[in-house]
Amino acid sequence: MVMSKDNLRGFALALSSSFFIGSSFVIKKIGLRKAALSGVRAGSGGYSYLIEPLWWLGMITMIVGEIANFAAYAFAPAILVTPLGALSIIVSAVLAHFILGEKLHIFGILGCVLCVVGSTTIVLHAPKERNIESVKEVWHLATEPGFLIYSCVAAVLVLVLIIRFVPRYGQKHMVIYIGICSLMGSLTVMSVKAVGIALKLSFSGMNQFIYVQTWFFSAVVIICCLVQLNYLNKALDTFNTAVVSPVYFVMFTILTIFASMIMFKEWDSQNATQIVTELCGFVTILSGTFLLHKTKDMGNDSPNTETAVLTESELQNQ
Repeated sequence: MVMSKDNLRGFALALSSSFFIGSSFVIKKIGLRKAALSGVRAGSGGYSYLIEPLWWLGMITMIVGEIANFAAYAFAPAILVTPLGALSIIVSAVLAHFILGEKLHIFGILGCVLCVVGSTTIVLHAPKERNIESVKEVWHLATEPGFLIYSCVAAVLVLVLIIRFVPRYGQKHMVIYIGICSLMGSLTVMSVKAVGIALKLSFSGMNQFIYVQTWFFSAVVIICCLVQLNYLNKALDTFNTAVVSPVYFVMFTILTIFASMIMFKEWDSQNATQIVTELCGFVTILSGTFLLHKTKDMGNDSPNTETAVLTESELQNQ
């Protein structure tokens, strides 16, 4: 299957984005560790990482990656762009193995390979981007009953997780933090796509920033990104990077594709064979992530890295 020019542009931007974002996970983790030695850890509600230069370097790297990802959504459908985030898993897992000492077992490597194979399958069968001529058209899609119901359910779930589950189970179950990030992330992507389309049309001579809808989508992007950033920091500081990255990717991808199907109806133009092939790609990614998660502690003879960091911090405070 030959991709269109817009899909190729989106593919190239999403590819570069994965390398930047994958690296940022590790750089930020190093910054969080250094900040934990002189203040309260992010996982315990501290914000000392805000004065740590390495954390900010990681943030800049992530921002560059997110900008590339932002641009990719303006050219290609979410079902093509989002799964390419699997490459960030490979980058972060390999760097964490060599730099952070978070060992990745051979079955973990196989899990990463499965994620890439699944993503490649989806890329090769991605649908064509829907032709949108105004941000008002995106607004019409976003205000249809199906997507409004999804948005309300996602917002309620996030509030329940933050209010009820984070204080009780956040430090024990990674899925709490990642669930918040993924639910907000699916809404972020839909809004990012709207703003990206507005920028694309504006650069072509049709100014979309005269519409209040464009500014509304921009505000949603900012709010959702801030919530994601806060809880992603907590997840990274509390749990193994090699596990946080793929689990976040899978949950985020599934919810984003689901939201995109509801809002943009991207599968309407595809036949049954293409849809089944894409579903097989998702199953392959899920299998790889499950394998990576189940074997994350195999081959680790050294003490848990997070425990070592906490112990050093406690010693300094005594």
